[in-house]
Amino acid sequence: MSEQLSEKEQFLLNEIRRNPYITQQELANSLNVSRPTVANMISGLIKKGKIIGRAYVIAENEPIVCIGGANIDRKSYLNEMVRIGTSNPTKTTQSAGGVARNIAENLGRLGMDVSLITCSGEDADWNYIKEVSSPYMNLDQVTQITDESTGSYTAVLDSTGEMVIALADMEIYEAITPELLYKQDALLRRAKCIIADLNIPKSTLEYLCDFAKREEKPLILIPVSSPKMKRLPSDLSCVTWLIANRDETEAYFNKDIRGHESWKQAVEKWLSLGIKNVVITKGKEGAMIGNQNEVIHIPAIVSEKIVDVTGAGDAFSSAAIYAWLEGKDLREIGQTATVNASKTSQSPYTVRPELSAIQLQQDMEEMK
Repeated sequence: MSEQLSEKEQFLLNEIRRNPYITQQELANSLNVSRPTVANMISGLIKKGKIIGRAYVIAENEPIVCIGGANIDRKSYLNEMVRIGTSNPTKTTQSAGGVARNIAENLGRLGMDVSLITCSGEDADWNYIKEVSSPYMNLDQVTQITDESTGSYTAVLDSTGEMVIALADMEIYEAITPELLYKQDALLRRAKCIIADLNIPKSTLEYLCDFAKREEKPLILIPVSSPKMKRLPSDLSCVTWLIANRDETEAYFNKDIRGHESWKQAVEKWLSLGIKNVVITKGKEGAMIGNQNEVIHIPAIVSEKIVDVTGAGDAFSSAAIYAWLEGKDLREIGQTATVNASKTSQSPYTVRPELSAIQLQQDMEEMK
């Protein structure tokens, strides 16, 4: 028969179960006792068989943690102009996609340490995603759900590479709950920054905001579509970066962005909500990027070789985050993001396979 635990022993055990890497001093502070007292309590719990040793980890790695979509991208390229109500001849390709996963792969190819938190089915689609993603990110935190399908995104593109329509099956990401992230507390505490897309529930985004404030972690939010803007947390003062497009911004504020001045004012409106850095992209017109010190326009790079715009937005976001982590100023952050987006739109791949830190630097020099 196991020995009865005191109230303080049970509390200490629960804290260690929640975070196996918690320090004795942190436990002492929580219990309002001295550190030697905690050491004695831990020794007692080991003797009682409640704890099998102690875990001490050298926190050398500070991964970028990406949370959100990881799905199959299927793209159908129209041979001619689309005709509604009838069959359209197309050529179809398949690749790994999902906003969080795409950003994770871009950052992984740029040499960053990245971990992905998502949910998937136990199916062939996930096996394919895992195979192509694992060289660029840690997938140990992926939760597989029996009898659920891995997320999918199907886009129809015209002969110029512009999107005609897209269909998104992202229901599985509703399973990325606060309870699921609570189990990843130790990883999130080590994170260099946390990137979340709006495929995940609003309650989970609210949880991340509270966590970011409490742990003083940079939080980056990436919208995925206009309808999902309602998932943004009510308090945005926890957000270090918001990277949105024109449609998403218009949907959130219920106001059109027409000229250059209203575009700039929209950035300022986001900033007034407490966000530290904001980007609003506007397709061929470029991007407006700003913080409390300045708001600047970054022109788009005009190219006649556009193959596929799918993934260009994620390439923009990931390069902006990369440049920011490298300590670049606001203008260079915007320029780096624009270059990566342009190069990605010239590739048939959602994440261009030649991407690396050296290649991106060469691309920057070429554009200059």
